[in-house]
Amino acid sequence: MSEPLRLVLVLHNHQPIGNFDGVCEQAYEDSYLPFLDVFEQFQGLAIGLHTSGSLMEWLAERHPEYLHRLARLVSEGRIEVLGGPFFEPILTMIPSRDRVGQIRRYTEWLTERLGAKVRGMWMPERVWEQSLTRDLVEAGMEYTILDDFHFKNAGWTSDELHGYYLTEEDTRLLSVFPGSERLRYTIPFAEPHETIDHLRHVAAVQPGAIVVFGDDGEKLGTWPNTKDHVYKNGWLKRFFEALQANRDWLKLTTPSEALDAMSPLGKIYIPEGSYREMTEWALPARQQNLFHDAKHQLEDEHRWEAIAPFARGGFWRNFKVRYPETGDMYARMQMVSRRLAEARADQPEPGTPSSDRRCELLDHATTALYRGQCNCSYWHGAFGGVYLPHLRHAVYNQLIAAENLIDQSEGRGLPTATGEAPANEWVELDTDDYNLDARQEVRLASNRLVALLAPQEGAELYELDVRAICLNVGATLARREEAYHRKVLAGPSAAGGNVASIHELVVFKQEGLNEHLQYDERCRRSLVDHFYDLDTPFEGVRRGEAREAGDFVGAPYETKLRRKPERMQVLFTRDGHVDGHPIRLTKGVTLDAGSATLEIAYLLEGLPNERPLHFSTELNFAGLPAGADDRFFYTTDPNDSLGNLSTTLDLGDQTELHAVDNWLGIDMGVVADRPTSFWTYPLSTVSQSEGGFELVNQSVVIQPHWILQGDANGRWSVALRVTADTSLAEQRALETVAEVATV
Repeated sequence: MSEPLRLVLVLHNHQPIGNFDGVCEQAYEDSYLPFLDVFEQFQGLAIGLHTSGSLMEWLAERHPEYLHRLARLVSEGRIEVLGGPFFEPILTMIPSRDRVGQIRRYTEWLTERLGAKVRGMWMPERVWEQSLTRDLVEAGMEYTILDDFHFKNAGWTSDELHGYYLTEEDTRLLSVFPGSERLRYTIPFAEPHETIDHLRHVAAVQPGAIVVFGDDGEKLGTWPNTKDHVYKNGWLKRFFEALQANRDWLKLTTPSEALDAMSPLGKIYIPEGSYREMTEWALPARQQNLFHDAKHQLEDEHRWEAIAPFARGGFWRNFKVRYPETGDMYARMQMVSRRLAEARADQPEPGTPSSDRRCELLDHATTALYRGQCNCSYWHGAFGGVYLPHLRHAVYNQLIAAENLIDQSEGRGLPTATGEAPANEWVELDTDDYNLDARQEVRLASNRLVALLAPQEGAELYELDVRAICLNVGATLARREEAYHRKVLAGPSAAGGNVASIHELVVFKQEGLNEHLQYDERCRRSLVDHFYDLDTPFEGVRRGEAREAGDFVGAPYETKLRRKPERMQVLFTRDGHVDGHPIRLTKGVTLDAGSATLEIAYLLEGLPNERPLHFSTELNFAGLPAGADDRFFYTTDPNDSLGNLSTTLDLGDQTELHAVDNWLGIDMGVVADRPTSFWTYPLSTVSQSEGGFELVNQSVVIQPHWILQGDANGRWSVALRVTADTSLAEQRALETVAEVATV
């Protein structure tokens, strides 16, 4: 009797750090739980299962009974648990020390909680570079799974991919399974017999072959329209029945069983890449459309199949270029990782109470750092959450928390849970290449705030961390063109009554999205210095169509630092022009020890005597969602709301304006020392997710602006105070502490 064909079925279940509890619960009810209910009925079938650490933590808290069932199936040999980096980072994005640390830590967790023997791992988003091999082996991994697309990029053909290969880096050997793209599209979107027929063909041609399916478990119930198809209409049950009916030649097995039973097909060195769709998403938007157009033309001419193995898209790392905001987030993550590594290297001898406490704080900081490396917020395609503010803010929340813990380990004062001021308030000012662009940025930090400014890019404020609530109110996202926007312009489509792959479905979550397709030329940051025409309409500013009369936006400023023990200041100066007239603009940013207020001072010199100018500084506050009544604007009285944060305001002769988020417990206030006009509007993007196309609020824009005339010396000035008041959040923390104390 010939060797059976071995089908390795591996499901990957994942929910990112910061995802809404309701979304996780829905995925559990629609996918994770019903899959287990069906699978348990089929004795003799064995699969591989990877669950990301972020989802596993959620399951452990909300559904511990699910983990008990997994542990039982593991002990029975029916499920092989795959490990990997704990919080699902793209491994090429994080330092080597964090790759090894995340993988080892998750292996320990899975061993302790599920009794699993972890031999292999899931490669997050199958993003691969050959240099990863060494770290994976060092972390204890024997194998991983990539797509057949990776292997075809190396020159291998489909017929050569029914097994596994060895790859090597610096003498370390790793087994790599090629996952079948064909099965990714038949499971569960085609009837089970189509998968069986394909496998029967492979078995006839290559007895003893190994065929691997590795893909998202959410496609079995969570993806649009799949719950009824997979469970109510019985697709999954019929699929497992078909596997059992053909067990005379077809064996459903785990990756380790296949590894132990069969020898490798040979050795391979794999080019960098990911699954095919991801490489396309990594291309710039217009290049994506050119790629797709060329592909469709070649398909119509029946030429694509011959060319496809040699056609590749973009490079995953360039998402940090396509979305510079994620590049800033990545650089911030690297900054925290480096500082944590330095803190660990500088630890005192163990055994003393202070040493033990420091070690505990740094362990917590490590966990927070690892959570802040979760991949979803760093890229975008049909999945990927760069457009989802709650996911971006969750990453920053963890990175800021990690830095807070490092500061605590070093005895530096921070806001306390009870809102009390620390005994040793502090402030510091320094420069470095913080965003990895080969230019110097400025970091202004206290125990309450961290501000990062880019002198070579308009002296703009691109990050503002409110440390008491671990919120970066600068985590905005610009409106930019996406390849799928031409689908938005074309309108929704249906799947013809069939269950469509998420890559093919076109669903609109709301009407009129085409009217919101507006694009920004630059990232949306704060302290952006605009000069407009005197009659510039507000609507033109809101739509990003207003003419810039000056040459200050995004331009280089000279930098001067001023330091006092309790007060730090940075001065930015630029000699520019407004409609050809030379103007000097000086912008000062000051922070006091223990202060949650940035003092912003503008001085304009050389102003023309014959005509006024229209000047504005733009502020973008992220993390304050629009559309809820407990998130609103006011001027001087918080009981006198001007409307929720989606409100468009055009105010004149005011000296202050506040944006409040009562859910977060923060009041962002802008106070001027002279009468000021304010524009406000929500900044929203049109993006796609698993559920379809949607409008997503990214930030609240507040623009103080002035029609100004210089004095006799051609000078004009204004001072602003931007304050992050978290007293409400701190009061809640105090009440929580009091409640716990009374229990």
